[in-house]
Amino acid sequence: MLHVALIGNPNTGKSTLFNALTGMRQRVGNYSGVTVERVEGRYRDGDASVTVIDLPGTYSLSASSPDEEIALAVLTGHAPGIDRPDVVVVVVDAANLERNLFLASQVLELGLPTVVALNQVDAAEAAGIRIDAIELTLELGAPVVPTVAMRGEGLDVLKSAIRKAPGLPRPERQFELPVEAAAALVPVAQRLTDAGFNPSAAAMEALRLLAVREVGRHLQAVPELEPAVTAARARVEAAGLSPISLEAESRYGWIADVVDRTVHRAGAGGARTVTDRVDAVVLHRVGGPLIFVALMGIVFQSIFAWAEPLIGFVEGIFGALGGAVASAIPEGDLQSLLVDGVIGGVGSVLVFLPQIAILFLFIGILEDTGYMARAAFIMDRFMRSVGLHGRSFIPLLSGYACAVPGIMATRTIESRKDRVATIMVLPLMSCSARIPIYTLLIGTFIPPIAVAGVWNLQGITLLAMYLLGTVTALLVASVFKRTLLKGQARPMIMELPPYRLPRLRSLALSVGHRASMFLKKAGTVILALSIVLWALATYPKTEAPAGASEQQAQESQLAGSTLGQLGHAVEPLVRPLGYDWKIGVGILSSFAAREVFVSTMGTIYGVGSDADEGSSTLREKLRNERHASSGAIVYTPLVAVGLMVFYVYAMMCMSTIAVVIRETGGGWTGVRWAAFQFGWMLGLAYLSALLVYQGGRALGWG
Repeated sequence: MLHVALIGNPNTGKSTLFNALTGMRQRVGNYSGVTVERVEGRYRDGDASVTVIDLPGTYSLSASSPDEEIALAVLTGHAPGIDRPDVVVVVVDAANLERNLFLASQVLELGLPTVVALNQVDAAEAAGIRIDAIELTLELGAPVVPTVAMRGEGLDVLKSAIRKAPGLPRPERQFELPVEAAAALVPVAQRLTDAGFNPSAAAMEALRLLAVREVGRHLQAVPELEPAVTAARARVEAAGLSPISLEAESRYGWIADVVDRTVHRAGAGGARTVTDRVDAVVLHRVGGPLIFVALMGIVFQSIFAWAEPLIGFVEGIFGALGGAVASAIPEGDLQSLLVDGVIGGVGSVLVFLPQIAILFLFIGILEDTGYMARAAFIMDRFMRSVGLHGRSFIPLLSGYACAVPGIMATRTIESRKDRVATIMVLPLMSCSARIPIYTLLIGTFIPPIAVAGVWNLQGITLLAMYLLGTVTALLVASVFKRTLLKGQARPMIMELPPYRLPRLRSLALSVGHRASMFLKKAGTVILALSIVLWALATYPKTEAPAGASEQQAQESQLAGSTLGQLGHAVEPLVRPLGYDWKIGVGILSSFAAREVFVSTMGTIYGVGSDADEGSSTLREKLRNERHASSGAIVYTPLVAVGLMVFYVYAMMCMSTIAVVIRETGGGWTGVRWAAFQFGWMLGLAYLSALLVYQGGRALGWG
């Protein structure tokens, strides 16, 4: 079996090429000891099987961010549990060759069989750029294969080049360092060679180490390395050279010569492309943010408009399944466990999968078209105004889907303080797990009134919840960056890819992958908790009063159950928010996963835990529920809005807490950060819900 590593700058089409090579034959996990996502796939090349690992997108191998460190460790064979790849495929953007060749030149010096995939040649040709692939092969010392991953062009040639690469001469450094610098680096390279590095990789690492502050975890075991690097820096400075910029100056000097000999530009250049014309509107200082907000409004309105038929279909499937099981098994605890616990628990997850898929679909479209990078650019000045790095926006935006991969994405942020500040506020972005709660409460208490003839009040309310979380995240980040995590904001440099039409196959793979990951994370948790909640609501058994109706018997059983006793214990805490003990139980049950609130409400109100955010029976019961003592309606629009605000702010996700612990340093350091985050978010949630309810009542909105 051949092991291939795929590496490249962000926005080069690397992941699209990975999908084109491997198709559905992929599996996702984490690198050993870290939470950077590890994506592997396979394809058949004749009778041979080829394994491909998609390394994190990176601009260099400087190892200044966790993603870069992982990529370098894999390529040098120092990543735990991963063999050093047999072949490396460096994906470069043909339209931005000069910038992409910096990373390629570093990889070429590692002494591994290397193939360069010259991707997006169609976009380069459309811009009047023609690259001589044969001449570039001679310059780099490695085969160069033109590809268009979006259309699957050049894949057969690329597979052939990968198959033949191990038999070709190893690439090596193609430029010369100043004599004084080369002599200063010899002791550093010698220590690396003694530690098992091949001479070419040792030379690359020695040059890289001049400009970095830390040697990296994969080099910590090399004896006497740091003193040797310190001595080399002193000798380079004594020669009148800058150790910080030596590598960049040397590489880009050589790259400029390579580009001059291999790249040919048609015409005088400077002509406005379609991308330039679109960007003039989309990136406008005033119009750009307005377009962004309008797009988000369309996304959230579509979550309601498009998902309703699919929700009904999924409800019908689980309703029929529950009915079939109930008919086949005699009435009793076993039937109740299977129907209300197991089937109902799984159904409460799958019933809102259409809404999750729609959200992922829009995020995928924004990514594939190139707009996501523009959104980060638009938001950069807002991010800098609160002290965050512009790169923080992409993880924050990813938090709309799920906080777990969003927190993982902060590994691209070089500054630890910026990274921790982003992690601390990222769960405020309303993730897909909140959608069932928002949908239940908005669909029940917010009327579908048309606004301005185009918008719907329900969609506007949903957008308001997302904006509330986003604005609060920026404000809290500003406080952190001025106090606990004080530090100077760094400017963001990022590449804006040309606009492209999304490829349906790649989009389907992306949505399917994300939806399946969501089900694996949420479905197992909700299934287990639904069974636990069923048991808490079923035991101990309580005798119903004589002559009680079925509904009254259910309420009597619930009130005397363990779940009911817990609810009455927390009621004094939630009563100031306008909640009764049943809502308190729903909040308690959702601490492990927010989505459980919906199925808990179904269990409490006698609908069964197969209830979901679209259940008309549950909606009717919520509208009609009254306080036992006063007879007043429990759920009013004001209570519903306060409850949504509570869930905007509250940190209710065990998976997110676990990732925060690992990403903020692990051990007691990570636990302290996670506990601090959980505490301030819960406090903010409680105070905000209190302000909404009590303030609304004071204004006569109760």
